Amino acid sequence: MKGKNSGTRFLNSSYEVSRLSQTLSKLASYDVTNFRNCYKQGLFYGDEPFDEQRSVDGFNRRNIRQQYSDSDNRDFRFKNRFQQRERNFYRNENSSHEGNFSRNFNRPFAKLERATFSPDELQDVVKYFYIEHQDAAERSIEEVEAYRERLNISVRGSNVPKPITTFNELCLPESLKQVVIQQGYSEPTPIQAQGWPIALSGRDMVGISQTGSGKTLVFILPAIIHALNQPVMKMARYECKPQVLVLAPTRELVQQILQVSDRFSQSCELKSACAYGGSSKNYQLHQLRGARICVATPGRLIDFVSEGLVNLNHVTYLVMDEADRMLDMGFEPQIRQIVNQIRPDRQTLMWSATWPREIQNLAEDFLKDYVQVTVGSAELTANPNIQQNIYVVNEIEKENRLVSLLNDLMSQDANKVLVFAQTKRKVDYLGMLLNQKLGHPVMCIHGDVSQNRRDYVLHTFRTKKSCVLIATDVAARGL
Repeated sequence: MKGKNSGTRFLNSSYEVSRLSQTLSKLASYDVTNFRNCYKQGLFYGDEPFDEQRSVDGFNRRNIRQQYSDSDNRDFRFKNRFQQRERNFYRNENSSHEGNFSRNFNRPFAKLERATFSPDELQDVVKYFYIEHQDAAERSIEEVEAYRERLNISVRGSNVPKPITTFNELCLPESLKQVVIQQGYSEPTPIQAQGWPIALSGRDMVGISQTGSGKTLVFILPAIIHALNQPVMKMARYECKPQVLVLAPTRELVQQILQVSDRFSQSCELKSACAYGGSSKNYQLHQLRGARICVATPGRLIDFVSEGLVNLNHVTYLVMDEADRMLDMGFEPQIRQIVNQIRPDRQTLMWSATWPREIQNLAEDFLKDYVQVTVGSAELTANPNIQQNIYVVNEIEKENRLVSLLNDLMSQDANKVLVFAQTKRKVDYLGMLLNQKLGHPVMCIHGDVSQNRRDYVLHTFRTKKSCVLIATDVAARGL
């Protein structure tokens, strides 16, 4: 019996007393801090240890009723609560979202078999679209070398096209040229000046440049021209057979690339779509249907391909953006599986901020007769356009110094501040602290923030004249 408002349970028989005594004696001799082992060994409710560890899925309601037929409903609910905790533990342990840097990289992905292509199945791929402008063609080798040296451009490869110096030297369809003019671009950046002639010539390419160098346009404009010049495929409304695939490590970078792609592809009536973790699969599939340009993170794309929802057999233009970051995040097995689904006569462009041995091996495996373009150093270096100030303070003084520094920065008109913290917990703490002490909007973003909230935070940071954004390294590149 049990009191109406009491949590105390009275034992009604000597049998229950003996069962409780057995349980307590076993728990006293066992390290009960390890809950999972206690549960799997059957040490709750006086069970005898099982010969084999019992899986949660095999521990069902019928087993409990048969073994504990004399237990009341409260006993069953109590024990089932441990079962539910165990399920939740494993569900949380194995869950993963791209962009969450505390994710379990050992989570098993679906394994894809290597696709086979017969010569009869492969349609001819049109790759060469570059028409060299007369001004570029008339430049001497000495002038080209002087131009590259002035912009700190180094190239490696055979038959490298000459760089362009103005947008007038870039042969684009009239619709794309009008968009470029409307966007207000004055002259190409160093990576654009050398990268566009290579990409439009159909060559495989490795581009090494720092974030913010304008490399997204280097592969997006040739991708649009490439897709427009391929044979038109017969595609049902529900099918997703992209011709251009762009892989990126995080959902923020995927969204940024998609925005750039939409800005130019819509003028050509070319559909672009994206796929990344942490958002609705059904909505993304709806957007992917009929899209000829797909921007995706490796994990979500493998999910779609393994389920037969996305077909990569028609991809003829492959881009791997932030390849070094994808390898740092443990995506190399997924990248190799994805590339194995794509026809071997594709055009491949790989982009990285550094040139370590792992990236070199990846380039040797995936690219053919490629041209390497390096702007600046191949090592990860600080951006020379950013002034860096270092303040050495005690741990106790750090918060007050940060608040004082932010107040000084935010006192100026139209100032935006981006604060990086090492952990998600620190981000939340700083957000609470600065919201109390600053008179300006303070927002936070990290791997545990929902996708809708991320979109809102990034949109607010872009549009507001004055605000503070606190982030983990989820926002280290691309913003």
